[in-house]
Amino acid sequence: MAQVLEFKLPDLGEGLTEAEIVRWLVQVGDVVAVDQPVVEVETAKAMVEVPCPYGGVVTARFGEEGTELPVGAPLITVAVGAPADDVAEAGAGAGGSGNVLVGYGTSEAPARRRRVRSTRPEPAATVTVDGTAPTLSAPPAAPAAPAEAPGPVPVISPLVRRLARENGLDLRELTGSGPEGLILRSDVENALKAAVPRAEATQAVPQPAPQPSGPAALTGGRRVPLKGVRGAVADKLSRSRREIPDATCWVDADATELMRARAAMNAAGGPKISLLALLARICTAALARFPELNSTVDQAAREVVQFDQVHLGFAAQTERGLVVPVVRDAHARDAEGLTAEFARLTEAGRQGRLTPADLTGGTFTLNNYGVFGVDGSTPIINHPEAAMLGVGRIVPKPWVHEGELAVRQVVQLSLTFDHRVCDGGTAGGFLRHVADCVEQPAVLLRTL
Repeated sequence: MAQVLEFKLPDLGEGLTEAEIVRWLVQVGDVVAVDQPVVEVETAKAMVEVPCPYGGVVTARFGEEGTELPVGAPLITVAVGAPADDVAEAGAGAGGSGNVLVGYGTSEAPARRRRVRSTRPEPAATVTVDGTAPTLSAPPAAPAAPAEAPGPVPVISPLVRRLARENGLDLRELTGSGPEGLILRSDVENALKAAVPRAEATQAVPQPAPQPSGPAALTGGRRVPLKGVRGAVADKLSRSRREIPDATCWVDADATELMRARAAMNAAGGPKISLLALLARICTAALARFPELNSTVDQAAREVVQFDQVHLGFAAQTERGLVVPVVRDAHARDAEGLTAEFARLTEAGRQGRLTPADLTGGTFTLNNYGVFGVDGSTPIINHPEAAMLGVGRIVPKPWVHEGELAVRQVVQLSLTFDHRVCDGGTAGGFLRHVADCVEQPAVLLRTL
């Protein structure tokens, strides 16, 4: 006789307490294998496919897409010990993986399996989160909804999915304008705009639109929930402003020699070195000289904690919003290793596959906002760190070089720092050392 086991939303690590269901990967009645992903959820830090540690037949799902569930809430129930031919067809035996599940499976995620419908009568899917497990003998309350067409919808952003869902738009009917047919937010918005004239043309009796009042009349009445990545960013930035007495200093630097050095390194053959990697190498060298800025404040103990390792965060803009992946032990990596790690984390961010571990534990942040075509900024410190270096665009400007006016490649560098960990002299010394290394890369050799 089959045994019904309940699989709950696991601890996804890094202090996360809840997650939003983005997309179900299985239906009630599907046969699942051990460690097969059953649901895609979005936390405040990343989008994660959650694998089930049991193999068997799915008897119930808990929560609709877009629902937020706390850690420990039921996700699905699985009938373990189903007929062997059903389970064998899915490629797994009954039972669990036997390993602790912390947001991820115990093996590489298997390829998407063809959905296999069970031959037994299908019980009604329960979507409440009161923990009550359905029984296999319960008759279905209504005919089962037809399964979605096979194949994933080419959408990365959960915001795009939510926008389509809230407006009743089927994403499978859209053709994306992004790379490889990726559906972008603009595609959904254009489809919604196109649907408005058709709806108005078929409407027999026009209905007067409700008149907004108060603040909604000024904003158009649209409310965007602060949740997921956007909500986590808002909370962290607000906390940074509340707790950290920050100050900013900046300086213009002649980056001509740094650009020449990079061109010479890349012309010598081998893997190409990115400008961000060279700036990161300069940062780690400057932090070795000014360790006060590679620290955090323990407010409860009233202590400044200086770190021995540099775990370097870097700001990256993705479709899911601003994320700050962390390069572990950046001080121990050369320019080539830093380039490779920046590339890996950036690509994972674009695909929405950064893990919570990739996004936490930083001790200092490098923010290259020059990619947006701006010269300067006063960024907010990435709490609980103590400082952030900002780099603007590098552009030709008039500059006095060796007593003569010349056109040089100029960049603005800014440092925002926690005034509790150091005074302006230390911050200025750090920034000046960074500028010296940018202007004369040979200076960096003295710090290696």
